[in-house]
Amino acid sequence: MPPYDPSAFPPFAVTVDLVVLTVRRHALCALVVRRGETPFQGRWALPGGFVRADEDLGAAAARELVEETGLCAHDPAAPAIGNGAHLEQLATYGDPGRDPRMRVVSVAHLALAPDLPAPRAGGDAHSARWAPVEDLLGPGGGTGGDGEECPPLAFDHARILDDGVERARSKIEYSSLATAFCPPEFTVGELRRVYEAVWGVVLDPRNFHRKVTGTPGFLVPSGGTTTRQGGRPAQLFRAGAATVLNPPMLRPEV
Repeated sequence: MPPYDPSAFPPFAVTVDLVVLTVRRHALCALVVRRGETPFQGRWALPGGFVRADEDLGAAAARELVEETGLCAHDPAAPAIGNGAHLEQLATYGDPGRDPRMRVVSVAHLALAPDLPAPRAGGDAHSARWAPVEDLLGPGGGTGGDGEECPPLAFDHARILDDGVERARSKIEYSSLATAFCPPEFTVGELRRVYEAVWGVVLDPRNFHRKVTGTPGFLVPSGGTTTRQGGRPAQLFRAGAATVLNPPMLRPEV
């Protein structure tokens, strides 16, 4: 092959950013970290970091997920099991001006997991927290349920978060991805609250029960019951083998 001169091309960096979503207090929440360094020092941002020279994109995203949440990624073709999270590539963002330091291309990933504990800050993050996505994506930020201010996110992270939320909303229509927000065993009511939190709607309990239990391969009875939500014992289910729902769970028009 002819001689190749790498210096003939402008250098640029590659990062991974994580849209980590969970359901807390019946609300769809995203993990954000307060930046401890410039640029955008003190602003909230999505967790992430630069891809190392010896790792591919998936490995970098999985590493950042462990560092930020303590969760391990698993096969995206299957629902989350135990201390694991669904992790999939979301999109690539390469606007030349997205990072004031240098030309940086970010490959964003979407991570979903059941009700997660309070996060811990790491790397160049000063602090970390869960915030309702409706506050993070609201006009000019907003105030979270715990009183913490949510100013506009750093970089182009509001766009990335919006894309990640829409991916989750769309995928739970036709896939079993909603079970990634649930523990290994869950009730139909708990699954319904996931759909309500992600879609931002109120669903009819009887209609929802009929649909999810009648969709082949979606749910499998675990053989147990629970009273953790009060009232009469509710039947427990686990995610079935189906990854594509037929018929789909269509999002109500709002």
